[in-house]
Amino acid sequence: MPPLEEALLVPSSPGRFKIYRPQSHIMNRAFHRCFASTTMVLLWALILIAFTASYLTFVDTGNRYLHHSSFWDHGGIGGIQWEKKVRSSAQILRADGISVLVTGAAGFIGTHVALALKTRGDGVVGVDNFDNYYGPSLKRTRRALLEAHGVFIVDGDINDQRLLAKLFDTVAFTHVMHLAAQVGVRYGVDNPYSYVHSNVAGLVTLLEQCKCAGRQPAVVWASSGSVYGVNNKAPFSESDPANPPASLYASTKKTGEEITHTYNRLYGLSITGLRFFTVYGPWGRPDMVYFSFTRNISEGTPITVYRVKDRVDLARDFIYIDDVVKGCVASLDTSGKSTGSGGKKKGSAPYRIFNLGNSISSPVTVPAMVRILEDSLGMKAKMDVTDVTGNVDFSFPHVNISLAQKELGYNPTTDLQSGLRKFVKWYLWYYGKPSAHLNQF
Repeated sequence: MPPLEEALLVPSSPGRFKIYRPQSHIMNRAFHRCFASTTMVLLWALILIAFTASYLTFVDTGNRYLHHSSFWDHGGIGGIQWEKKVRSSAQILRADGISVLVTGAAGFIGTHVALALKTRGDGVVGVDNFDNYYGPSLKRTRRALLEAHGVFIVDGDINDQRLLAKLFDTVAFTHVMHLAAQVGVRYGVDNPYSYVHSNVAGLVTLLEQCKCAGRQPAVVWASSGSVYGVNNKAPFSESDPANPPASLYASTKKTGEEITHTYNRLYGLSITGLRFFTVYGPWGRPDMVYFSFTRNISEGTPITVYRVKDRVDLARDFIYIDDVVKGCVASLDTSGKSTGSGGKKKGSAPYRIFNLGNSISSPVTVPAMVRILEDSLGMKAKMDVTDVTGNVDFSFPHVNISLAQKELGYNPTTDLQSGLRKFVKWYLWYYGKPSAHLNQF
C-alpha cells in the first residue's frame, strides 16, 4: 500500500471525504507492458503530464474544501458555533470601546490583560497553544477563569496562517495585543528552535496577517528588558543602544524589535513594543524564581541562590502584574491608528518602545526577595548559596520609565513586599496549602 502522502482525498458527499489510493501492483504490470515500445513511452509521458495537471487542479479544489466551515467545524474551529463564540467574545460593550485579539491569552500576563479589557467593556478574543513549557494545567485553569468572564480562547498556534485568516475574517479587530512567546533563559540551551518558532516566525506570521487586513489593527507586543544585554549602565533608557544579548531569548526579542520596525516603515502598521522586566504576582509562571522559591520554602525544600563574580548578589527589577496591566492597556489606548490597507501603506504610523519596570525602588537582590517570602510564609528558607558558572542573564540595573510615565501615564504603585504577600496568599489558596503560618495583611 502506498504511503499516505501518495493518497488522494476524494469528496464523497458534502463535508465528507474518502481516501483513494492507486493500485500500485496493477500500475507496475501496466508500466512493464507499455514501456516495451518507444511510442508507448511517449504516450505515457503525455498521460503523466495530463495526470499531473489534473492532480494540481484537484489539490486546489481540495484546499477550498478544507477551508469550508463544515470541515473546520468537525475539528472545532471555523464552524458556525465557533464563529458565534468568537463574535460574542469580541462584542464591544462600552462607548468608544476596542476589539482586541490577545495572543498568549492563557499565559500569565495575557490572562490579566484580557480580564482587564473585558471588565471595562472591550471586545476580547484570545489565542493560546497551551504548550507544555511549564505544564498546561495552570493555563487551562486560567482559561476557565477567562471563559467565566466571557472571554473565548481559541486553542491554536499563531504560526497557523489559516487560523489567523479565519479570525480576522470573523472579526475586524481594532487592536492586537501580542503576548505569545517562548519565554525563559536556560530552556534555550536545549530547545533553541522553539524560540525561533514562537518569537520570530510567529511574530512574522501575525504581522503578515495584520498588514494584509482591510482595516489594519494597531499592534502592541511584548519585547523584553533583556534586549539591553550585559550592561552596567544605570538606569536603562529606551534610547540606549542594545548590547549583545546574553541569551537566545533576548536575541529573539531584539530581532523582533527590528522586524516590527520594518513592518511599521513598509506597511504603515502602528506598533508599540513593551520591554517588560521581571513581572510577578497571582497566576504567575511556575518557572519564575519567586514562584519556585515560594513552593520550596513552603515544602521545606532547599533553594539555590546564585551570586555572580566577586560574590555580588543577583538583582532584578520586579514589577507587579497589576501595574504592568495598566501599562499594557494604556499602550492600547494611545497606540494611534495603522495607516495601511491590504498591505499598502498610505502614510506614516506610530512606532514606540517603552520600558515597563518599577520606579518605586531600586532593583531588589534575590536574598532580599527571599527574606520577604520568609516573612510572608512565616517559615525560614533552607538556602544553598552558589557562585554562577556559565552563561546567565545578569543583574538588571535600575530601569528608566520616564518615557512611559510621560506618554502612557504609567506609574507603578505596588512595592515588592506588598506584591509578594499577595502572590503568597494566592499560591496557598490555589494549591490548597495550609495558611496557618501566613502573616496576615
